[in-house]
Amino acid sequence: MTKIDPIIAVKDVEASSLWYQELFNFKRIHGGNEFAVLVSENDEIVLCLHKWGEHHHPTMTNPDIRPGNGLILYFRTNNMEAIRAKVEKAGSAMEEDIHLNPNSLKKEFSLRDPDGYYLIITEFHKYEG
Repeated sequence: MTKIDPIIAVKDVEASSLWYQELFNFKRIHGGNEFAVLVSENDEIVLCLHKWGEHHHPTMTNPDIRPGNGLILYFRTNNMEAIRAKVEKAGSAMEEDIHLNPNSLKKEFSLRDPDGYYLIITEFHKYEG
């Protein structure tokens, strides 16, 4: 079995952790001021947050570079409408409001997290080949 645990560099692990927990109902199961592991309601690791400049990882040394170039955090969920309402309540800036993606034929919306990472939130679907 192979799994991926995406790790993104953030300025404030605690603030970013709380933002993701509030938006997606994730739980934080590990970490401190420099690292956090966030899991879904079924305890699957979804995202890890790592403080910029800690532990000498070569791609996480310069917080002045705009984070996320070439990266989209793509969340498939059964709770898209509820998450969209939380985004609005929190006053987070939207990149695109709910629309039908002409490629997937699924509804989705997009926004940026507090560190500038680009997120697409889409209705849950299985990939069909």
